[in-house]
Amino acid sequence: MKLLNLILVLIGLMPANTHAQTETDSPEEKLEKDRKAIKSLAGFYQVSFNYAEVSSPDPNYQFSKPYENHGNEWAEIIVDEPKRIVIQHMLAINDTTIIKHWRQDWTYEDTDIILYKEGNTWKKGSLTPADVKGRWTQKVYQVDDSPRYQGYGTWSHVGGHDAWQSETDSPLPRRESTVRKDYNVLNRGSRITLTKNGWMFEQDNKKIIRTASGDKLLAIEKGYEEFSRIEPEIFAFAQKWWASQKSYWADVRSVWGDITGSQNTFKLQTMANGKLLYETLFSLGDQSIKEKWTAEQNKEKIKTALQPYLVK
Repeated sequence: MKLLNLILVLIGLMPANTHAQTETDSPEEKLEKDRKAIKSLAGFYQVSFNYAEVSSPDPNYQFSKPYENHGNEWAEIIVDEPKRIVIQHMLAINDTTIIKHWRQDWTYEDTDIILYKEGNTWKKGSLTPADVKGRWTQKVYQVDDSPRYQGYGTWSHVGGHDAWQSETDSPLPRRESTVRKDYNVLNRGSRITLTKNGWMFEQDNKKIIRTASGDKLLAIEKGYEEFSRIEPEIFAFAQKWWASQKSYWADVRSVWGDITGSQNTFKLQTMANGKLLYETLFSLGDQSIKEKWTAEQNKEKIKTALQPYLVK
C-alpha cells in the first residue's frame, strides 16, 4: 500500500514537474529547440506502416484487415525560415522509380488554418493568438500538393524526449480511400516522437460517418509509422530527379497557395478528363522539364490544368 501511495504521489507531481522544466527555457531558447526537433524529421529512412482497427461502438461491426507496409523515404527540407519549415517527402521505389510523396509545412503561432469538412471540401478557419501561442501547426499536403489536413500543438522537450501532438479531421487515408465507402471523415489524433534512430508517427484515429445531422463513430484505429534512419546511397536517383523537378513543384505550391488563399471554402474532385489530379500534375512536370518552361509558363499551365478539378 505504501508503494502504491508513493507511485500515485509521483504521478500527481509529474505535470507540475514537467511545467517547471519547460519554464527554464526562454521563449527564444524554446523556439530554437522546437526548430531543431522539426528539422530532425528530415533525412533518409526506412519506413514501416502499421494500422489496425481496435474497437467499435457497434457490436456487429466487422473489423477490417490490419494494414502493413514498408518503404524507403527521403524527407528533404525545402524551406527553412525562422517560423516556417517545409519538408518534402519522396518514396524511392527502386533505382529508377521515385514517387513524390506527402509534404509537411510547419508554421509557428499561425492563426490561419484550413479545416477539412467532408466530401473533399475544406474551409478556412481563424485561430486566436492565444490559441496558437507557443504552438506549431503541421500542414499536411497530398502528393499533388493539394491540402490534406492541418493540426496545431505544442512541442515538448522534457527529460531528453521531444514530442508533439494534435487532433484534427482529414479525408480518408490513401490506403482506404478507394476501398472504403462506409465512412467519410478520419479524425486524426497524431503524436510525433523523436527516437534514437529517427522518429515515430503514432496515430489514434476515429473513423467518422459525417452527415447533416451530426457525426457517428464507426471504429477506432491505432497506427504506427516508424521512420528509421538508413544510408543515403539508395536515394541517388531520387535526389537527381528532385534536383530537376523542384523548381516546377515550387510553382505548383505557389498556384495552390493562390487558390486556397482566395477562397473561404473550396472543393476538389480527384478525377477529371479520365485522369487523376496527381497524374495530371506529374505529367505536366515532365513536360515542363523536357520543354524547359519558365516559371511564368509553369504557373499558367498549372492553373489551367487545375481548373477541371476545382468544383465550383
